[in-house]
Amino acid sequence: MADLQTPSRTTEDVQFGQLSGSLGFLLRLSQLQSFADFYTGMGDLNVRPGEISVLMLIAQNPGVRQGVLARALMIKRAHMTKMIRAMEDADIVSRTVPADDRRSIELWLTDKGRARLDAMQEPFIAHESRNTSGLSDAEEAQLKSLLRKYLGLDAPKDL
Repeated sequence: MADLQTPSRTTEDVQFGQLSGSLGFLLRLSQLQSFADFYTGMGDLNVRPGEISVLMLIAQNPGVRQGVLARALMIKRAHMTKMIRAMEDADIVSRTVPADDRRSIELWLTDKGRARLDAMQEPFIAHESRNTSGLSDAEEAQLKSLLRKYLGLDAPKDL
């Protein structure tokens, strides 16, 4: 039984044992650390990480079908529908129904959506820079390369 008089350990004193070799655990802590910085650096823009991902991918893939985007970002269909409706209500995304498949929805950025995404670029780049500040350029490139391989993603064309 633990001695109730023993002082609490500090975060630096916590031993992680085999969890320090767990990919899922390391990814989860990394995500939490990254999101904390994201909200600190981009909080004034009133955007969440999932929303900026959606906007960036619609900009990169105009007319992308909503279901395809949801699968690519691993967002549940109901959550994607809710997010897109909110973006449409805010006039940053428009939806069209393609003639060849009336059950699908194609997504496009509006002019307001493009302006919103443009306003996020500089703070997002600063966030990304802070996110990897503890790594050398080579380490950052290797980490990103390994994560893309793990996820089955191709390297960006501009690398």
